[in-house]
Amino acid sequence: MTDPAQSPRPADVEPSPDPRPRTADVFVEESAPRDQEAPLVEELDVLGFTVRAARALPARRPIEQLAWAVLVVLPLQAFLTALGGKAGEDAHHGLSNAVRKVLRRASEAEPSTGPSTEPTGESEAEPLADAPTTSPTVVLQDPATGIQIILGPHLDDTAYRALRALDLTGITQGPVRYDTAEARWLSDVDEATSR
Repeated sequence: MTDPAQSPRPADVEPSPDPRPRTADVFVEESAPRDQEAPLVEELDVLGFTVRAARALPARRPIEQLAWAVLVVLPLQAFLTALGGKAGEDAHHGLSNAVRKVLRRASEAEPSTGPSTEPTGESEAEPLADAPTTSPTVVLQDPATGIQIILGPHLDDTAYRALRALDLTGITQGPVRYDTAEARWLSDVDEATSR
């Protein structure tokens, strides 16, 4: 007969903080420069995500609303938790540097189409949901909710710091973007329906 005091108890076993695997699917345009997404894939790895092979998608019609350079499908809450839990200032610096590199590569690969029409978020007259964009963005999309977070070239350190603390519980629809006038991340659709 074994002594119950000597057998391992559940409390002695290190619990896993999140039993679901942290995976991310990365999509790029089929015409994207080779390894355009590499800086972002490296940062996702640092944050503890396993990136399944980056997949190319056929070029989209110009009428589509978001001109994304890279689409990352991953559990957003797990991503934000990892980003917020990463020690020190390098948490948002790593992500912002990766996004800037990806967007620079995307911009260099595209022929210039004139001035950008990407909404800056500086006024309510520029809702993201209605505005076409020509500047590439990085889009993070939750596979369960479909909520998207838009990371554009205009974001500064303040926006990335705020992203670390973003609470998704009050957001029912996306896309979510950073509003520089209000200094916060918000969903235009949720804002419009709450008025």
